[in-house]
Amino acid sequence: MKTIRNLTLATALFGMLLSGCKTASRSQKGAVIGAAGGGAIGAVIGKATGNTAMGAIIGATVGGVAGAIIGKKMDQQAEEMKKVLGDAEVRREGEGIVIKFKEKVLFAFNSADLGSSAQRNLDKLVNVLNHYPDTNIEVIGHTDSKGTDSYNQALSERRANAVIGYLRTRSIAGSRLSAKGMGESDPIASNDTEDGRSQNRRVEFVITANEKMKADAKREASKR
Repeated sequence: MKTIRNLTLATALFGMLLSGCKTASRSQKGAVIGAAGGGAIGAVIGKATGNTAMGAIIGATVGGVAGAIIGKKMDQQAEEMKKVLGDAEVRREGEGIVIKFKEKVLFAFNSADLGSSAQRNLDKLVNVLNHYPDTNIEVIGHTDSKGTDSYNQALSERRANAVIGYLRTRSIAGSRLSAKGMGESDPIASNDTEDGRSQNRRVEFVITANEKMKADAKREASKR
């Protein structure tokens, strides 16, 4: 019964966030998430909807006035990322940012090796990340459904860890970084077509506020 209640709440909240009031900003939606209880709701939504990135953002949400302050800071970061990341999709969600790299941008098919082209693309992102040190960065690897579950899980983990390892060499603090492999469990398109499978083979970056940014935002909010 508790699981059903959580799923119902998560589904309702997730639907509200995706559709929302037409006049509500992403920052305002982030504040709503926080008011509903970020960590618990984020975990439920991530599992129930298969949207791992959204679940991670909701799990890190502060909400309220402090959440709106964080959202504005994330707006600025996202705009800078959009200017430099021509080969990646940058999307603002709640109090965070989701960056999606297609497989071919970073990896050869069935490979976890970062080539020179991939490194150049990551360097563009690194330049922005280093300008904003008060964020956490989660790298999530995904695959299509070809191959066994265990193989795809391992491949997604190797890819996420390869990106993490490279970011460390570019002066991104290890304390900011975490890796997760989702294998084939989190598709964004049908695996019945090659186009769909190519969309599912991806690496996502989830950018959220670290504890310092949250504390700073709460202090600023208390003065208003």
